[in-house]
Amino acid sequence: MTKQKLRIALFTGLYAPFLTGVSVAVHQRVRWLLEQGHEVFLIHPQISDRYPKNVGDRPMVGLNEIQSFPNFSAYAFPTEPLLFYKSLPQPLSYRHWSDTKLLEKFKPDLILVEEAAQMRGLYSFFLQGYGRPIGVEYAKRTGTPIISLFHTDIVAYIKYYFGDKFFNFVRPIIPVLVKQFSESYDFNYFSSKEQLTKYEELKCQRAEYVPYQGIDCEKFHPRNICYNPIPNDNRPTILFVGRITPEKNVNQLLDIFPLIAAKIPDVHLVIVGSGPLDEEIRERAKKFGSGITIWGESHGTELLGWFARADIFVNPSVTENFCTTNNEALASGTPLVAVVAPSTSEQVSPGHNGFLAQPNNPTDFAQKVIAILENPDLKADMTRHARPSILEFDWSACMQKLEDKLYQIVEGKQKVEVGRGNIRR
Repeated sequence: MTKQKLRIALFTGLYAPFLTGVSVAVHQRVRWLLEQGHEVFLIHPQISDRYPKNVGDRPMVGLNEIQSFPNFSAYAFPTEPLLFYKSLPQPLSYRHWSDTKLLEKFKPDLILVEEAAQMRGLYSFFLQGYGRPIGVEYAKRTGTPIISLFHTDIVAYIKYYFGDKFFNFVRPIIPVLVKQFSESYDFNYFSSKEQLTKYEELKCQRAEYVPYQGIDCEKFHPRNICYNPIPNDNRPTILFVGRITPEKNVNQLLDIFPLIAAKIPDVHLVIVGSGPLDEEIRERAKKFGSGITIWGESHGTELLGWFARADIFVNPSVTENFCTTNNEALASGTPLVAVVAPSTSEQVSPGHNGFLAQPNNPTDFAQKVIAILENPDLKADMTRHARPSILEFDWSACMQKLEDKLYQIVEGKQKVEVGRGNIRR
């Protein structure tokens, strides 16, 4: 029997052309749901001339790709640049727009909220943001199930942007905030088991592990070496792809590099991405000459080529929650060296497809990279195991699991309503 297609309202704090792992994942999720025939109403941040010009000019897949679906509709809510990161948006106050009125017109079967913490201002500890739980007022009034999908380690972000002293001062109230935030939603899904455990200890309510965060394993593939951005450069290449921000710990790569270069003189570090620390990173990299390349943003086949070209993918960030770029590297057949962080032990099997290093320990990190580069047999073995180790997180497999959950929720609600003799049409 064919299941009835769902009407899904999906709120997101990040979407194209705002470039993050979240915005890429949200787009993939929307496209997959549309391809299955579900009706999707996407409520996403609006781009305006208040942002740097390069943000709007990005050749990033987004609305144009899915406009042709007859089961798709969208609304762009008004935004302004984040205080700490001018290339990313924050919603304007709820006085400027009403999510409740939007949902009244669409009448969804359920509501998905991705990166709700940013929209509420938790990234900046209530200094910014929309200021209230998204979609909750409508959900409570109508009995519509509402789900929060966690992407970001909010607590780690607060620590990075406000510092240890402030963090230690507010630490006692963080469980109160997490509990209050999570109680707004019927379900809080985490794509990382480690992240789930961490937030359950912080009093997160109605929390559950659902592996909804996949990647396109057909798109990210070792054969993309044909798009090698530096075909005539045979140096061993270590690659980082991500936003150039404090919480990504990119600065630490420049502490790690000379330790690696002392053992592997011709090693080449390539940093792909952009962000508020661009200028600082470029200035520090100058003293290493051609040993470090700050590439800037990369898109399309060029980016696919970088993932397949690299000898090792490196990630020093301690704030990752099932990091997308880690998985993209592994799917491309590239071994991974990452620090121990929420979810990395779910991605890296030490000695099998990469290594885990101690957080904020450049010496340990460098030794892990050197161990791979100095041992061709070990590198070849890790390369062979990298892609198979991540195939269970192919996008379609992950989305199928999420879709099954959505059907269970809607069907469970309908049974309750039938029992009460009040099924909503």
